[in-house]
Amino acid sequence: MATREKILVALSGGVDSSVAALLLKQQGHDVSAAYMKNWINEDNIIGDCPWQQDIVDARAVAERIGIPFEVVNLMREYREKVVAYLLDGYARGLTPNPDIMCNREIKFGVLLQWAREHGYTAVATGHYARRMETEAGAAVPSHPGSEGRVGHAPLPSFDLLEGADKNKDQSYFLALLHQDQIRAARFPIGHLAKPELRRLAREAGLPTADKKDSQGICFIGEVKMQDFLRTYVPDRPGPIVRAADGRELGHHRGLHYYTLGQRRGIGVPSNADHENYVVTGKRAADNALLVAFDHPEAPGLFQCEVRVHSLSWTRDPITTLRTLEGRVRYRDPRVGLTITPEGGGTALITFAEPQRALASGQILALYEAERLLGGGVYV
Repeated sequence: MATREKILVALSGGVDSSVAALLLKQQGHDVSAAYMKNWINEDNIIGDCPWQQDIVDARAVAERIGIPFEVVNLMREYREKVVAYLLDGYARGLTPNPDIMCNREIKFGVLLQWAREHGYTAVATGHYARRMETEAGAAVPSHPGSEGRVGHAPLPSFDLLEGADKNKDQSYFLALLHQDQIRAARFPIGHLAKPELRRLAREAGLPTADKKDSQGICFIGEVKMQDFLRTYVPDRPGPIVRAADGRELGHHRGLHYYTLGQRRGIGVPSNADHENYVVTGKRAADNALLVAFDHPEAPGLFQCEVRVHSLSWTRDPITTLRTLEGRVRYRDPRVGLTITPEGGGTALITFAEPQRALASGQILALYEAERLLGGGVYV
């Protein structure tokens, strides 16, 4: 067995993190579990916010495995670092990604710091991703505030790889992690396919073995984004405008309810040929929602070039032109691209093929084959 570690498992009440804890325990590590209490739906948003049941399930899993369990209250930090980011982005007409921010700022940010303060060396999650040590270490970590020490022996360096189960791969959601966070991260289930994971859970008698996977916002629950936004972002009505000729087709309740590429719920009927409209842009000057018929030539819908900002790298920054691959959104296949760094954390991305509906505020994850290199935010 590898060196025995004291590991804190972020136990969500789902089957994936349950098996992560099980495997680490079977490997002989000193394992404890913590449920991150991030949200309790105090404002009575419409939807399923199952935090109480999740805590019950997580505690039952910990008891079954035989590991300590506690609830860590991170509600204040979650509101400050994830909810505020989410609401500010939508209020400014962007389409932010709370799950990616939750991983960087909460799971491998606030919770990791809490774990270190309590004597743990690592935080484990149920992500379908793999972590692999590289041949050479790095003397100074890539992100300020890490555990590195200048002038001492190099710390080990790690790559992040896609999960072995390509249908469940979640490396995209780790695109903004820094090397010091990856060094302290553990992904025990990254080598498993989902059916195999469920089989292991059943064989171990885990109470979450057949629990349905959550599809909601990170640690908030299965709440519709529109219902969430309606609670916190005031409506700001404006015109719905046809991009091709500027004709006003109707009115919207607020630009934050729409995202680039959206087909349904726009409120504009199709034409006589049953062609449907699609959102192609948002115009801040007059608070207009721009739409066009859903054709490949629709203005603004497809892009060969896009700029990204706030570039983050899992290891060494890319500073010169490179040909790579990117995942333009979760579940999309990797596509070929060229990155031209422009300094200041920005870069020009040129895709080998036009890409549909790249919404400002979303994340582009950058890869070299299976290896996750980092990511940036669409301008």
